Amino acid sequence: MELWKSIIILEQSGMLVYKKKRPMKKTDNLKSPKQMERHLKGVANHRRIEILFLIAREKGITVERIAEKLDCNFKTVSEHTRRLVQAGLVKKNYSGRTVAHELLPYGRIFHNFIKTFQHS
Repeated sequence: MELWKSIIILEQSGMLVYKKKRPMKKTDNLKSPKQMERHLKGVANHRRIEILFLIAREKGITVERIAEKLDCNFKTVSEHTRRLVQAGLVKKNYSGRTVAHELLPYGRIFHNFIKTFQHS
């Protein structure tokens, strides 16, 4: 943001100068509150937590199989998996007409956190 402001100001004066990036601080790799909210909303439902755990147990599981295992409506499971994907916790792998699901790194982190929280 700071860089773009500088470019715009300098561009208006007729000169285009790029600033060097500042050195990274320890806090630079921290997630913003908005990013954390996205991940937390992904698991803010009991059905999505169940789906997350099922995907952790069975990598490559399909929506049909999830619906069958959880005794749940296909459309409901489809919507919940979509939200988990949107939250950056689950990845969909397309192969023809089949869509397999697997946990992304943050999905694994949340799975481990919830599992630990569940047993505390």
